[in-house]
Amino acid sequence: MKKKGALLATLLLGASMLFGCSGGDKTTTEPAKEGGKEQGTIKIGALFDITGATGDVGTPYAEGEKAYIEYINSKGGVNGYKIELVGQDYAYKIPEAQKLYQKYKASDKVSAILGWGTADTEALRQQVAADKLPFFSASYSENLKNIKESPYNFLTAASYSDQARSVLRWIKENHTGGTPKVALIYNDTAFGKSPIQDAKDFAKEIGVEIVDEQIVDLKALDATSQLLNMKKKAPDYAIIQQTWGATATILKDAKKLGIETQFIGLNWTTGEGLLPIAGDAAEGFIGVVTHAFPYEDLPGMAEVKEYLASKGEKLEDKNQKFIQGWVTAKILVEGIKQADDPTTGEGIRQGLEKLKDLDLGGLAAPVTFTADNHAGTNQIRLAKVENGQFKVFTDYFGY
Repeated sequence: MKKKGALLATLLLGASMLFGCSGGDKTTTEPAKEGGKEQGTIKIGALFDITGATGDVGTPYAEGEKAYIEYINSKGGVNGYKIELVGQDYAYKIPEAQKLYQKYKASDKVSAILGWGTADTEALRQQVAADKLPFFSASYSENLKNIKESPYNFLTAASYSDQARSVLRWIKENHTGGTPKVALIYNDTAFGKSPIQDAKDFAKEIGVEIVDEQIVDLKALDATSQLLNMKKKAPDYAIIQQTWGATATILKDAKKLGIETQFIGLNWTTGEGLLPIAGDAAEGFIGVVTHAFPYEDLPGMAEVKEYLASKGEKLEDKNQKFIQGWVTAKILVEGIKQADDPTTGEGIRQGLEKLKDLDLGGLAAPVTFTADNHAGTNQIRLAKVENGQFKVFTDYFGY
């Protein structure tokens, strides 16, 4: 009887291990079973911009990250572990980001970080690599794709440079009437300047003419002088790398000046928060879409609806940047699910590198990470403002 019992236990264990692992080409989103046993807590650090220069988009993004962690814990956590999110507002200030990072590492003993800005993410790259802490930034800087310099940084959406390249490709393929002329409008920060040289290089490569560049501050309330200078060059298109506030200023001033250039913004210009501050000046604006709008009917919205219903809220209460934060936290959690040892940064990195064509239910393009590539995707969609709402008019595409 003892031998039969031992044999049965061995068979059950083998079956449990078999069905708890992913198979095929796509990554499973089901956590492995731990027999209901609680394993402890995995701490994740988070850098939020609530009160800084990008707080307009940073606030709903942070709310989305926090919401997903709360949601996954309500479902029992990850493989028996509860996730604890330790986050603070760093107000888009590099010294404060560095201070909080040291606290998260030394005092809070976090196993990964959900970051935010380009300048602080790039400033922390060497420390992140040395400390072996996976770092998911809301910055999609091209520099973070360098796996040798940034072995623990992961991009969960197309880089700013890839977004700009895709927009330029779309312009090239859809423009009529000679060589398309393009202006670049951005702010004088690491975030603003991130895609500019790559955009100029790619434009030259495919036969698009960059005719002007203008710098507009992230918190600018007037862009008249820059737009008058741009108008002299008569660009057919202007690509904007900003957040909602500066984008609204640009669009309103362009309307006042009668500028007929087609404005196209990268991902942080896009979203419902732009519309009330830009008003009818937003009509016809085209934005890069890396993450879904809450009003899109997509399979991935079911979890979001379920969570919000538990809080007495609705999808109509949230915007696209909330979905973006939700998705970012979800991808990190999926890597934790796949990790052999989810309590260490090294273990989580290895789990993330198992993710292949991770299906996000349409909330974002599927992502793939490998040991040699931490750029999850280069795919974007485009949406145009029509009658006061962003309407997606392309499928996912790259350059």
